Amino acid sequence: MLALIGSSAVPSGSLRAAAYDPLAVAPPAASSIVDFTVTDSGRRREIPLRVYLPAEAKPAPVVLFSHGLGGNREGSEFLGRHWAARGYAAVFLQHPGSDDGVWRDTPKAQRPAAMQQAASVQNLLLRARDVAVVIDQLAKWQSLDGHALAGRLDLARLGMSGHSFGAVTTQAVSGQADPSGSQRLTDPRIKAALAFSPGPPARGEPARAFGSVRIPWMLMTGTKDASLIGSQTPQSRLNVYPHLPDIAKYELVLDHAEHSAFTDRPLPGDTEPRNPNHHRAILALSTAFWDAHLRDDPAARAWLHGDGAREVLEKDDRWQFAVPGGPSRRAP
Repeated sequence: MLALIGSSAVPSGSLRAAAYDPLAVAPPAASSIVDFTVTDSGRRREIPLRVYLPAEAKPAPVVLFSHGLGGNREGSEFLGRHWAARGYAAVFLQHPGSDDGVWRDTPKAQRPAAMQQAASVQNLLLRARDVAVVIDQLAKWQSLDGHALAGRLDLARLGMSGHSFGAVTTQAVSGQADPSGSQRLTDPRIKAALAFSPGPPARGEPARAFGSVRIPWMLMTGTKDASLIGSQTPQSRLNVYPHLPDIAKYELVLDHAEHSAFTDRPLPGDTEPRNPNHHRAILALSTAFWDAHLRDDPAARAWLHGDGAREVLEKDDRWQFAVPGGPSRRAP
């Protein structure tokens, strides 16, 4: 078998001796994609899933992904394929009520209003519950003889991620407090979180919202990362990292990256040409983050905390991190 490192192929066995490279993957055909639906009878709600499975049939760390407003389980495929090729079971959720059903059969002139209405606290609560229900179901399937996921999931090593409204969902279930400070949405089974296009809460102080986070967080945004729905701006998205407590925390700001940089294709209203290095940087840093904090891989930590991350970024990208009792780097 061959593995790809950058643009060259080498025997996979030599990866063990090579320097850590979060972009090194097995051939694309080695992973597989399977679709499921989770039925939550109590809420009369069905949650479609797309699962990217690694080639090796053994328990794999699990990374959940929550799509943005108006998206579905098929979005951001580049993430699912790469994470699976790196040995993760990547589980992409679809949230009814804030998925592509909001706009698909709606007249074009009415779509902005429909999308705005779907970006609600009620849908956030539904999404957060979706996450808990899906984790519960994955645990059942993992132990169910004959199921396609039987013996394939290591839910003790569980990461949560999402883009835009999915980032809001990720923040909510990964330690962010609600305005009352009750943290009622936090799921303690989540061990690390990655938010693409994050943002501070619409109400309350960011310090109070994020002060109770207890697990590693990575944030990714762009200097042009504005949203057509809601009030988040490229500046407001930077108002999360400074208010995180003394945890392992990371922030990447991609130069000239728009909201769509974390998706597979441009979005309406985009003005910037897509930069292929943005996806390269996103894949490298996200993979190293999972390796460091779900697999406790010292080589991944050294790469993140050393010069490795900077080497996949372009000159004007901004990168910073802080680790309790360890190294830190401030963005220029």
